[in-house]
Amino acid sequence: MTLEDFKTNLPGISVAGVTGLAALFLSEHYGAPAMLFALLLGIAMSFLYEDSPCTKGIEFTATFILRVGVALLGLRLALTDLIALGWQTIVILIIAISSTIILGVLLAKQFNLSKSFGALTGGSVAICGASAAMAITAVLPDDENKERNTLVTVIGVTSLSTIAMVVYPLIVTYFNLNDVDSGLFLGGTIHDVAQVVGAGYSISEQTGDLSTLVKLVRVSFLMPVVMILLIIIKLNSKRDFSNSKTAKIPGFLIAFVLLMVINSCFSIPEVILEPAIDVSRFALIAAIAAIGMKSNFAKLKCVGFKPIILMVVETLWIAALILAFILFI
Repeated sequence: MTLEDFKTNLPGISVAGVTGLAALFLSEHYGAPAMLFALLLGIAMSFLYEDSPCTKGIEFTATFILRVGVALLGLRLALTDLIALGWQTIVILIIAISSTIILGVLLAKQFNLSKSFGALTGGSVAICGASAAMAITAVLPDDENKERNTLVTVIGVTSLSTIAMVVYPLIVTYFNLNDVDSGLFLGGTIHDVAQVVGAGYSISEQTGDLSTLVKLVRVSFLMPVVMILLIIIKLNSKRDFSNSKTAKIPGFLIAFVLLMVINSCFSIPEVILEPAIDVSRFALIAAIAAIGMKSNFAKLKCVGFKPIILMVVETLWIAALILAFILFI
């Protein structure tokens, strides 16, 4: 980015950043997810995207800074996390994740919604909620409903994740699950990391530790899923691959994998690791605020109930599947 580009983008980046800070403040004081606050505040400030000095910076935040945040997620993961859980748990998670995404695509077709929307919601429910939505939308082909679909998905999975944080511990208690099974259920089904932590530690410290580990392993499937979607999009595209943005592996995916490998092979000092993770989180919050600013609320109101029903069914599916594995296998 040149100095001139930086000056042009600065107003929009600043607005998205301040909105992100406000979302963090509200999250810390009222207990709701920061991404949901960022999205709602962004929607409320959508007038800034229309013919203003902030337009280019908002666009930059919703694209480039989004990719930076996703890439830095790699620092939260290590290959040892996969080994620690054992192959049976990994197989259960693979089946749950893949079947949820497939179900999303199939149901989207039945609801007369796009397959890409089904993949977006399915991947978000199956892997890590709003963070997965941001990563998946970054590789989906551009269309007139892309931002709207992202907004609907983030609102839906964040709300469902918050509901699950309250309801799923009651399910754990009803079925009298032990700490290990409770950790697998909560970490394998709740969408967002923060809600997994809240639900897990509300039961016991061991459940909290294990559910967080299971959740991070679910997050590690984000990049393989995005890569597979990228390949499918490329194979199904009728455009000239040499000129298609989907024909190349995005740099942020490569960065994600490299950072995960580095974190697996080397002991990164906490003085570096913690700020990098904080930067990743804030970059995603600022990016979702920018996407909210880009939204057209009139279009958002026209979505209807089908997308919500789709995400609810996906959420019930992955919860029922993992609970069945725990109880009967």
